[in-house]
Amino acid sequence: MEKFNTLTGVAAPLPIHNLDTDKIFPAIYLKTIKRTGLSKWLFQEIRFKPDGSENPDFVLNQAPYRNAKILIGAENFGCGSSREHAPWALLDFGIRCVIAPSFADIFYNNCFKNGILPIALPKEIVDELMEDAKKGANAVMTIDLETQTITRPDGTKQRTYAGHPLYTYSGDTAPGQTNGDGIAGKWHLVSVSAGPAPATSSSSSTSGGGYVY
Repeated sequence: MEKFNTLTGVAAPLPIHNLDTDKIFPAIYLKTIKRTGLSKWLFQEIRFKPDGSENPDFVLNQAPYRNAKILIGAENFGCGSSREHAPWALLDFGIRCVIAPSFADIFYNNCFKNGILPIALPKEIVDELMEDAKKGANAVMTIDLETQTITRPDGTKQRTYAGHPLYTYSGDTAPGQTNGDGIAGKWHLVSVSAGPAPATSSSSSTSGGGYVY
């Protein structure tokens, strides 16, 4: 997979709360261990009608979202089972980044292992990005890993919030690095100020503390 330090692409709005991995990738197709060709089953239940034809109301069936590289999601994105097929299918479709207020922990970690960048941000910020993503062909955003910013369609930049961990790219192997293979090498925690760290809730989700990877 292609690594990136900067990602620019159309962002698709997907305001579905508690979007579980079975809805992302149906369990009946878990027999395959191939990581390619899975996008045809991505969001099958809501992307296609019972007769197999496309559901025109589903966002990824609409131009220009068919070529979306970024998803803007809702709380507890990726909850449910631990299947890696969910990020595999997203990646096969072309999704390289998911932004949401919170993620299920296992899905969150599986994204890093499989070339997808999950970004947790405060709900009020995600709500603004969700509105941006509804602009169709104008819903273009840029994720810059070196400056740790998200450039919105109007050109404004969303930066990290003070008081939360910041992760940065390192081309070298060093103690404490997280698994960021397939994104831009390795990522590691470089500073934590006095503020709270990202929380893990009882529902096993990683909450947005205003930090960008």
